[in-house]
Amino acid sequence: MMNFRGFPAGRLECTPVPNLFINLLARIDDVAELKVTLFVMMLVYRKRSYPRYAGYTELLGCTELVQGLGGEENLRRALQAAVARGTILGLKDGEHGGEIYFINDEAGRRAYAKIESGELKIKGLSTPARISPPPEPMPDIFSLYEQNIGMLTPLVADELREAEKRYPASWIADAIREAVLHNKRNIKYVMR
Repeated sequence: MMNFRGFPAGRLECTPVPNLFINLLARIDDVAELKVTLFVMMLVYRKRSYPRYAGYTELLGCTELVQGLGGEENLRRALQAAVARGTILGLKDGEHGGEIYFINDEAGRRAYAKIESGELKIKGLSTPARISPPPEPMPDIFSLYEQNIGMLTPLVADELREAEKRYPASWIADAIREAVLHNKRNIKYVMR
């Protein structure tokens, strides 16, 4: 293993990572899936043109990624896992096999839908087809809390993790809904 000598002084190029993805890290147990998702984010956010996506050939061209994963077969498996989880969305060409991947955020979903419907054409993707169906939009308890109650602090995240160990996710979601209905938007009410 090569030791990392630290980040150089001066201005560094950075990739934005959504906070909800950071919360999702506890659920991602496949390091290859994590690496692929981060590389897709990096490639997508580097682009200035619309739509912003990462092509399979681009990912395959990231030699440090492919080598770090142990080959192309593991790259494919990791992409499938990330698509199955719903962190990225994928389209393939039904005729030629080209593949493109989007971050599953508002802009990515919008572009994905336009390409899939034929409203937007991408070179090398004449007959777009889903790589796998997008997951049902069931938000996790962390995003439910942020969307309905307030900012997710480390202490609140710990409380929710503890609740997740004790109760089914549907109960926690119901408790959050109940707190909103009674205008008691705080973690104490949710936990009761």
